[in-house]
Amino acid sequence: MTESSPSEGVSVSGARGTPDRNPGPARTTPVLRRARTAVFLLFFANALAYANVVPRLPEIRDDIGLSNTALGTAIAAMPVGALVAGLSAGVLGARIGSGRLATLCTFGFALALPLISLASAWWMLAGCLFLMGVLDALMDVAMNAHGLRVQHGYGRSILSSFHALWSIGAVVGGLISTTLAGTGLALGWHLLAMGVLLAVLSVVVWPMLLPGPDEESGPREADTAGDGGPAVPAGRAAMAALPVVTMLGLLLVMSSVVEDTPASWGSALLQDDYRASAVMAGMAYVVFQTMMTIGRLLGDRTIDRYGRVAVARVGGLLIAIPLGLALLADSAVAVIIAFGFAGLGTATLFPAAMQAAGSIPGVRSGDAIAVVSWIARLGFLAGPPLVGLVGDRVNLRTGVSAVVIAGFGILLLASVLRPDARKAPGGTG
Repeated sequence: MTESSPSEGVSVSGARGTPDRNPGPARTTPVLRRARTAVFLLFFANALAYANVVPRLPEIRDDIGLSNTALGTAIAAMPVGALVAGLSAGVLGARIGSGRLATLCTFGFALALPLISLASAWWMLAGCLFLMGVLDALMDVAMNAHGLRVQHGYGRSILSSFHALWSIGAVVGGLISTTLAGTGLALGWHLLAMGVLLAVLSVVVWPMLLPGPDEESGPREADTAGDGGPAVPAGRAAMAALPVVTMLGLLLVMSSVVEDTPASWGSALLQDDYRASAVMAGMAYVVFQTMMTIGRLLGDRTIDRYGRVAVARVGGLLIAIPLGLALLADSAVAVIIAFGFAGLGTATLFPAAMQAAGSIPGVRSGDAIAVVSWIARLGFLAGPPLVGLVGDRVNLRTGVSAVVIAGFGILLLASVLRPDARKAPGGTG
């Protein structure tokens, strides 16, 4: 990354290829504080968009007359859109600026969200979700890249707090949607109001972004080794980093299965298999996101004390064991509580992996984040139709057990978050 002029007080260098701990806090400026607020709002808006759709998915399914399998494949159109667009996010962010790209995507959500209420057939719903997937993939990379710029300016870890605001936005959106569904408000008016809110947020955020370009026009050479060794050419460093980037992506595939299941199938599971009311069924997603928020608010401090690998391994166990036991019981409350443990377990995985990807020496952070995010979308692509297919063939309890498998997968893959695993040859790790 490049470094802004001292008068702006916006340093975006100094964190590439470093260990978990950042250097001491830098002096903040009004520019940095405004930019931090802007990134908070971007993460909040991104979560708010889809979270307002999630609790009403059973209603949309029934209105259109879809089976669980058909709904699952329609939901899978969202990660398909993300996969189609995801790898272009780094290039677009470098060209127009990560903050501007994220803000434009927020305005895109404002236009796309109301279209879902107009869907009257499978292909229309799938098309709307495909468009939302495109916007989400571009915005995900862009807002994380801009968040890393702000973090580097602060000189300390704040990325988990941005993801905590994402979780807060998901909780708020889920509560709004669940409440409005309970009152019987028409889906069209609900999503139109959310679109107006997102448009307003995009206008507010635009002038608050960090000025200047995100990084150099291309990847620079990796940092020299701590013993004064030679710098490594950018191309060689990128090739050497590919296995680590792939493993980080696979870790997030597991995490995405965990995150998507309460969103896509939590309400349907509780209504179909546990005979829960629509309001109670919506709590699966809300409780999951609430506990994820708590985990992310405490994430930086917890990781500083115990390390990313230990926290991720405990998280995998928190995901797998409580839900595995709850699915064997006949209690909707037990399932909701287990989803809460899963939210706590997965809380730090995305910010930790994004920070790891953005810290690889010799690789442009936006490109590394884009690749890791693109691989992670495979979990969002495969998860919903797989759960829906098993739900139709057996039952949704069995389908949701994919989360248990993903939890054990996280346990096995957690070591990739160790700083030494991210070293490129000659880098400082």
